[in-house]
Amino acid sequence: MQQDITNSILLVLGGVRSGKSRYAQCLAERMDRVTFIATAERRDDEEMRVKIERHRAERPARWTTIEEPLDLHAAIQLAGGDCDVIVVDCLTLFAANLLEAHGEDERKLHKQVEDLCEALRSVPCTVILVSNEVGSGVVPEYASGRRFRDLVGEINQRVATVADTVLFMVAGLPLVLKGAHGAEAPR
Repeated sequence: MQQDITNSILLVLGGVRSGKSRYAQCLAERMDRVTFIATAERRDDEEMRVKIERHRAERPARWTTIEEPLDLHAAIQLAGGDCDVIVVDCLTLFAANLLEAHGEDERKLHKQVEDLCEALRSVPCTVILVSNEVGSGVVPEYASGRRFRDLVGEINQRVATVADTVLFMVAGLPLVLKGAHGAEAPR
């Protein structure tokens, strides 16, 4: 039986096409007032444009959508009082956006992650965050790839610390890493 997720923080991790977004969406669909925060930016990347459009089509039309690539903490705080659940998809693109905006400025990167965690602690609704687990693959050949992998890993660890529940998706199936969430596969 699925447990109540009201006023909790859930982190849904997994590899590419593991079912993370679908699972987060299925959890959110149980709530009445849903805000979806998208971190992807529209660029001249046809593959990303197609992915963004696919995700839009999969979301219920009644959901409020906020597109925010950088100030994730502000978007969470803004939406938190007006909804039952916020879905953030995804922290991986958020990390890429941070690196593009702040480069190697560790102070600014750290501040953004701290602000995100503080927003998660203070918001009066459920927050479901989606992120890729990037530390289990091949070590990237380039320094920028290794920096990206490291930042995503750091963000995931920090968010997992404040999360009530952490799930790891494999082949569409959730494995509970932290918390007592009664995980079940989405239908």
